Amino acid sequence: MRNYIVQKGDTLYGISRQFGIPIETIKRENNLINNTISVGQELKIPINQNTTIYTVKAGDTLYEIAKQYNTTVDELIELNNLKTTSLSIGQQLKVPTEGETEEAYITYIVKGGDSLYAIAQKYEITVETIKQANGLSSNLLSIGQILKIPTTNITTDYKEYEVKAGDSLYSIARLFNTTVDDIMQTNNLQTTILSVGQILRIPTEETPTIIGKECFGEGYIEPKYETYTVKKGDNLYDIARRYNTSVINLMDLNNLTSTSLQIGQVLKVREL
Repeated sequence: MRNYIVQKGDTLYGISRQFGIPIETIKRENNLINNTISVGQELKIPINQNTTIYTVKAGDTLYEIAKQYNTTVDELIELNNLKTTSLSIGQQLKVPTEGETEEAYITYIVKGGDSLYAIAQKYEITVETIKQANGLSSNLLSIGQILKIPTTNITTDYKEYEVKAGDSLYSIARLFNTTVDDIMQTNNLQTTILSVGQILRIPTEETPTIIGKECFGEGYIEPKYETYTVKKGDNLYDIARRYNTSVINLMDLNNLTSTSLQIGQVLKVREL
């Protein structure tokens, strides 16, 4: 918990975005009954509220879930960027948990041509992580905007993909060896219509952790891989089919953060 003195021009919305926490959390911690604050007022600001994932079951409502986790419907709506109180079975919600952790950040100033997707790739985190840390409700950025970038990477069970012209959910599902239903459920999509530049979370299969010589000592022998050199017209989907593997496996094996390839690029395709 930290204290914040309200400055001239401050609003609860602006303060919530500054600290990356929901308005309802600030109101609850300070016993506020509305959004009115005054210059010089001292507010208690929770530091990075912990959250966990709750999977919606048959008969669930936001009210019942809020009661279960000692929070409010408004906070759940804000925490998950919900546009409606309607829920679907299997939908995943972020819910607050007890306890607080202080997380380290670096700051990044948005430059011309920047996008959340490009910044996320640069720092090897997800778009959702940046949005949550900065209280963003959309992917829009402005030049000169200051973003907080968490320095602790958060492990996720999905990769991110930026929709390109001509993409469809079906083609993306084939590309990543998954299903349209899985993509729609992971992204809470209500329609199959996509827009260019849209960021999709692509569910991935769990892969075993590869333990290297730092665990086994100098006697450890690194595995050898068959490689493939990218040619004109190649794409990950065709290469994956050729070697009887998946796009996800190729991306993991080569630490790729994008499906884009360059002619002459050498890819590991399977262990020998």
